[in-house]
Amino acid sequence: MRYASIRKLDISNGEGIGASLFVQGCHFHCKNCFNKNTWDFDGGKEWTKDVEKKFMQLVESSYIKRISILGGEPLANENLKDVSDLVSELRVKYPKMEKRDTTYSDKDNSKYNILIKNSDEIRLSCQEKTIWLYSGYTWEQIMYPVVTDDFNPERDKILKMRQDIVKQCDVLVDGRYEEDKRDVTYHWAGSTNQRVIDVQETLKQGKVILWENQ
Repeated sequence: MRYASIRKLDISNGEGIGASLFVQGCHFHCKNCFNKNTWDFDGGKEWTKDVEKKFMQLVESSYIKRISILGGEPLANENLKDVSDLVSELRVKYPKMEKRDTTYSDKDNSKYNILIKNSDEIRLSCQEKTIWLYSGYTWEQIMYPVVTDDFNPERDKILKMRQDIVKQCDVLVDGRYEEDKRDVTYHWAGSTNQRVIDVQETLKQGKVILWENQ
């Protein structure tokens, strides 16, 4: 994989202060894309183990609450392996934090208190950082791809890798940029057709749930 740039103090591509990795290469070529320099898969700089290590050190900073991966196209075939490795490494280091369940009745109060105590201990021992992924693919194209033949192991491997990457993220901003739907007041995306999806809630509920301030 190659990358275009790393933004150390990013407040544009997700909620809060984050660190953003712009991967190199994109096949979509949206009209009036703000980042055309990331289209060429041979452009940018090489994503090496040393660069990855420095990026991981950057996101360790306590003021970094979000890691965003965008581009370019992170889910392009050419970028999948390294993006998958990076997201997996980030998720191991910064586990997903389960939302507190407040549905217990009074008779379940002791069980609820134990869960709250354990949740608090986890939160104290782990830094909370969200992972945001920007992709020109939609949620439906990633999770429910339409295939034209029954047996293609290489294709199926790629499709599953895309799904596995997204499932480890907290937020997916999906869909291609559409110039006629451009809205500068629309938070965290360039055009209003793009959705800011709460990945974990969407997986739980089986329908697309949009991200709200947590």
